[in-house]
Amino acid sequence: MLNLTPKQKQILEYIQKFTKEKGYPPSLAEIAKEFDRSVPTIFQFVETLRNKGFLEKENDVARGIYTKKPEIFLLGKIAAGEPIEPLENPEPIEVPKEMITSPANYYALEVKGNSMIDEGILDHDIIVVKHQNTADNGDVVVAITEKGATLKIFRNKNGEIFLEPRNKNSKNIYPKSLEIRGKFVGLVRKN
Repeated sequence: MLNLTPKQKQILEYIQKFTKEKGYPPSLAEIAKEFDRSVPTIFQFVETLRNKGFLEKENDVARGIYTKKPEIFLLGKIAAGEPIEPLENPEPIEVPKEMITSPANYYALEVKGNSMIDEGILDHDIIVVKHQNTADNGDVVVAITEKGATLKIFRNKNGEIFLEPRNKNSKNIYPKSLEIRGKFVGLVRKN
């Protein structure tokens, strides 16, 4: 939402909240009433949000305003067990808009393994990752070690850095080299 004005952001958030609570999108008249604006003014805001890619609008439909799910790229697979190399075969996937602020800063990976099951991350889940090179203690991260890529909790205890699984049958990883490639922000469960 970096390229939205404050009022555009407020209107978009209102449409998202209304749709989530009621199960259907608001009409232009309902949006106009909420923001004490005229219907033509709200129509212009909706058109701007549509042109910027945040909304879809069906013409000649009273409640035809829909939030558009952003697409990010599924870059391959990541181990939640022993580290493995991610595959570099990007394909676009849709993710809930609430998970990301700008699609350019995010990517997705498919989880292989069960070392994060106690964190609710299961084998074959699609994880959404914010690209960043730093981590705070306790963050779930995509980490590159000398053995490859893995998904674990970043720990720094008194200067000792290690990667912690969330499965009682898995052991901590104490890497000789470590590079953070991103922070876990959510998942999309495959049915």
